[in-house]
Amino acid sequence: MARSKRQPETASIGSVTHDGRGIADTKGKKVFVAGALSGEEVRFVRRKSRRNFDEAELLEVITASPGRVAAKCAVYGRCGGCALQHVGVEQQRAIKFDTLRDNLERIGRVEPGCWLEPVTGPEWNYRRRARLAVKDVSAKGRVLVGFRERHAPFITDMHRCEVLAAPVDGLIEPLSNLVGRLSIRARIPQIEVAVADNATALVFRVLDPPAGDDLDEFRGFGNEHGVRIYLQPGGLDSVSLLHPDEEPEPLYYELPEFGVRIEFEPLDFVQVNGEINRTMVSKALDLLEPGQQDRVLDLYCGIGNFSLPLARRCGEVLGIEGEATLVRRATANAAGNGLDNAGFRQADLAAIDGTEKWLRGPWDRLLLDPARSGAAEVVRCIRQMDPARIVYVSCHPGTLARDAGVLVNEAGYSLDAAGIIDMFPHTAHVESIAVFRQ
Repeated sequence: MARSKRQPETASIGSVTHDGRGIADTKGKKVFVAGALSGEEVRFVRRKSRRNFDEAELLEVITASPGRVAAKCAVYGRCGGCALQHVGVEQQRAIKFDTLRDNLERIGRVEPGCWLEPVTGPEWNYRRRARLAVKDVSAKGRVLVGFRERHAPFITDMHRCEVLAAPVDGLIEPLSNLVGRLSIRARIPQIEVAVADNATALVFRVLDPPAGDDLDEFRGFGNEHGVRIYLQPGGLDSVSLLHPDEEPEPLYYELPEFGVRIEFEPLDFVQVNGEINRTMVSKALDLLEPGQQDRVLDLYCGIGNFSLPLARRCGEVLGIEGEATLVRRATANAAGNGLDNAGFRQADLAAIDGTEKWLRGPWDRLLLDPARSGAAEVVRCIRQMDPARIVYVSCHPGTLARDAGVLVNEAGYSLDAAGIIDMFPHTAHVESIAVFRQ
C-alpha cells in the first residue's frame, strides 16, 4: 500500500456492514472503517488494501451517531474479540436480524412464514469456552494473555475480559503474572478455557516440559483461584490433569428442563453461552414438535446437547457425529442419564452419498446443528430421510440460506419460521434457527 494511504483521513459514513464496519466512499473506492456508525464523521487510517475496498482503523469520531454507546471494555477497538460494543444490544440484534433476512432473500431466495422473537440472554460474562493466546513480549516486560488485535496479528495488551465467564473474566492479569514466573514462559502459546457448572478448567499448551518449580507455580495458581489445571504437551490426547492431585468429578452442564446432565472434557466443543444454550435447546424442541412415538435423527450431535433432551420427548433418537471421541462421550452421557432410547454413530457428514443405511427413513423429525460450512451434503439426501419437520440451528447465515434454498426450492419444504439466536453479544457472529415443514 502506498505510504500516502497510511496517513489519517476524514470521511462521512453512509452505511454499516453486519460486523459493525462503517462504509465510506473516498475517491471512488469504498473504505470499511471498523467501529464507525452510519451518519458519523470520522478520522481513520487505512490498514489493508483489497481489490474493491480498503480496511481501516477508526482513530476518532468527530460527529457521533445517536446510536453510539460507550464500550464497557477498556481495550475495545484494539481487541479483535468483539466488534459491536459501540452500539446497544437492541441495535446489535437488529443488525444480526437484517443479516439473516438479507442472506435468506439474496442467497436462498426464500422468506419464512413468520419471524421468531430473538433468543436472548446475558450480555456480559457469558463466554464459557475460549482460547487465549499467550506471548512473552520483552518490549513490554510482561507476558501478554488474551485475544488477537483487530488490525494486527499481535496479542492485545489487556488485563481483563468483560465477555468471559467468571472467574476467568478477572484472571487475564493473574495468568499473565503466572506465565511470567515460569522457566518456560516463552514456550506456552495458548490457554484453553472451559467453565462448567461445577468447575473451571484451564488447559496450558506447553511446548517444553515444565520444571519442578513451574509445576509448583501451576498448582499454587489452581489453589489460589479455585480452578483445575491441565497440561497439553502434544495433541488432544496428551491433555492431563495436574491440579488437583485427585481426579475430580467430570466437568458438566445441566439442562434442568429436561432433567439432563451432560459431561464433557476441557477441549470438547460445547456451546459458548450456557444460558442461551438452555433456552435454545428448549426452543428447538418446541419447534421440532417431537411426539412420544417419533423417530428423530440428530445430525452433528456432538456430545448430545440436543439428542439427550430429545430422548425425553420422543420414541427414539439417533445422533450422528464425525468425531469418535464425541460419539463415545455422547453414548456415556446417554447411559449416565438413564436414556436407553438414544443411540449414537460416527459418520463424516461432509462425505455421505445417500447410500448409508442410517439415512433411510422414514425419520419423523430431523435436527441439524452443523458447523459454519453448513449441511449441503445432508440436504442433498433429504429424500432418503423424508422427515415431516426439520429444525436447523445455524452458526452462519450464508450456509443456512444456501441449504434453505435447496430444501424449499428443490425438495418442496416450506420455511415456516426463522430467527436469530444472540449467542455471542457484542460480536458479529450470527447464530440462527429455522424450521421447515413438508
